[in-house]
Amino acid sequence: METNRLTREEIFKWCSIPKEELKNQEGLKTKLEIRKDKATVMTELGNMMADEVIEHNRQGIPTKWVLPAGPTDEYDIFVDRVNKERIDLKNLWIFHMDEFLDWEGRPLPVADTYESLEGTMNACFYGRIDNELNVPQEQRIWPRIDNIDYADELCENLGGVDTVWAGIGATGLVAFNEAPRSYCYRLSVEEYAQGKTRIVDLNDDSIIAMSQRSFGCCLDRIPPKAITLGFKVMLSAKRAVYMVATGTWKQTVCRILLFSEPTVEYPVTIIPKYVQDVVLYTTEETIDHPMSHETKGW
Repeated sequence: METNRLTREEIFKWCSIPKEELKNQEGLKTKLEIRKDKATVMTELGNMMADEVIEHNRQGIPTKWVLPAGPTDEYDIFVDRVNKERIDLKNLWIFHMDEFLDWEGRPLPVADTYESLEGTMNACFYGRIDNELNVPQEQRIWPRIDNIDYADELCENLGGVDTVWAGIGATGLVAFNEAPRSYCYRLSVEEYAQGKTRIVDLNDDSIIAMSQRSFGCCLDRIPPKAITLGFKVMLSAKRAVYMVATGTWKQTVCRILLFSEPTVEYPVTIIPKYVQDVVLYTTEETIDHPMSHETKGW
């Protein structure tokens, strides 16, 4: 069983590397692509999404993705190309990462509100695609409390997914796969990697982060529970693309995912152990770190 946490010395070392030297370091766990700013990153990613569907359609094979409800800027590019180039999405399967639940573990109303991730995706993604091109309803897979095993079983029947398009949290969450924190039990990396769709309590730091980013740190605005895909679905992927362009908020976790061995303390570090092709797309600001600029010897 995993018992060790990352040491301060390890984290400080990784955070102290100048951004210009990162690609030359030995032992990088992911490929690293640095772009000027968020707009550049998201434009490139939206085009990558469109190109993947076009290529799979050309080959006559389905496209199978895991998608987040944030970040969403890349969807502007993707949707625009779909409508202008008439890209057919009838053979696209989308496993949505997660959905908020209320304090009793029940779904909230589907609406164009922060608390409804399905409503968010309807507004910023599905609702903007021409009907004759759109993803069929039955191929939009949301984790549901009334059929909690459906996504996992369907993913297995489809032979896994092609690409996980993943935002990550400041403490390494992917979807709502957060670090398990309990005095009473612990999980190994291998156990966590086999995690299936489940209901979770959000960690306090995630609630604080989301409330600060969107609601002036009004903690009561953030639902306390969620239903999330586990890593079992996501680790079936051929490729994982991390989309991290939020500046100082993610500077440390980017260093950790580049260098750390797999650890449930930062779940994002588990993905490279199981997915062959993993790449981090980020910005110059996000991949920089203030500790790499500290004056030495004073």
